[in-house]
Amino acid sequence: MADLMPMTASWLCRDDMDRERLLDMEERLKPVRRLAMGMLGLILIASGPWIGWWTLIPLAGAAAFFAIADARLESSSRPEYVMFAAWVGSELMIASAVALAGGPTVATLSWLAIPVITLSARFSLRGVVVGVSIACALLFAVAFGTNAAAVVDQPPLVLAPLAVILSVGIFSTALMRSDLEHRSEAVIDQLTGMLNRKALSNRVAELAQQAEVTGQPIGLILGDVDHFKELNDSRGHAAGDAALTDIAYMLRKQLRAFDLAYRVGGEEFLILVPGAEIRECVQLADLLRRTVEACTFGNGSSLTMSFGVSASPAGEGFDYKRVFAAADAALYEAKRLGRNRACTVGLAARSSAETAATPQPPRAAASPVG
Repeated sequence: MADLMPMTASWLCRDDMDRERLLDMEERLKPVRRLAMGMLGLILIASGPWIGWWTLIPLAGAAAFFAIADARLESSSRPEYVMFAAWVGSELMIASAVALAGGPTVATLSWLAIPVITLSARFSLRGVVVGVSIACALLFAVAFGTNAAAVVDQPPLVLAPLAVILSVGIFSTALMRSDLEHRSEAVIDQLTGMLNRKALSNRVAELAQQAEVTGQPIGLILGDVDHFKELNDSRGHAAGDAALTDIAYMLRKQLRAFDLAYRVGGEEFLILVPGAEIRECVQLADLLRRTVEACTFGNGSSLTMSFGVSASPAGEGFDYKRVFAAADAALYEAKRLGRNRACTVGLAARSSAETAATPQPPRAAASPVG
């Protein structure tokens, strides 16, 4: 993956918050998907004497598509494309299985609606519309391509599963949008659009479990806006809020799809970097520091940030309290040394000035956690 790809919008995800939701939802869907595929496999085995055993082959293909997608998801700069490709692959496999079983004359034609259920949980409304259109196109292709005479003779063979696909797409989208609105109120910081402390506590538990399994490190960067109180006092709270919103946007724009940014205090931000060791996190923190320093904010103000960096050792799990305490101590050291720098403890303390003086290689993409 290219270094620090900006988080721009795509036709499947409106912003990096949508991407983070996709990654989170995919973790939740994995066990459910495996259970569903197992259930479909058992049904196909039981139906083998009537529709043939070869229908199991496309189902195995669909499982393979998602296995490949899971392996590449978090290391991709555009995880939505990886998952959408797997989703389309699963629909193609279901269509193949239906075609092999007899096309419109078998009850499994309505199975094309099953993947549609997950569309709104992963993608924007545009992605849902495209996905539903693909499912409908496959429905007609299978029906007319395998037994057009049966469809002409009995149109409900196609109309009934078509109604199922459209209804599932409509209802699942409405329910997901309602759920997202209520959930966002609980985990999204309303000023900056970043995740808040509640979302952080949930993610920390997940990362701790993943680190136990994979043995990979988890980096933590704690950032604080320098002299922010002076800005509020001299320019007013509206100017301070605008600056925080701009800073949040700049920080997120420099992160990969699976780096996680949170607002944890008034002017304090926290970034979790899965799979990153401490030296890589120092490089990232210094990049964030330079990004903020180079910006002139809408009110003409110039601001800087100080950063404390820490990381869990590889193979030792993720003890969030210990890693956070180290980053907090490093942030205190950055403030003590004059601010506008990134410091770390654990290794020899290095300020951003030391980092900038040494040529740094491009930031490598960390291996995905989980």
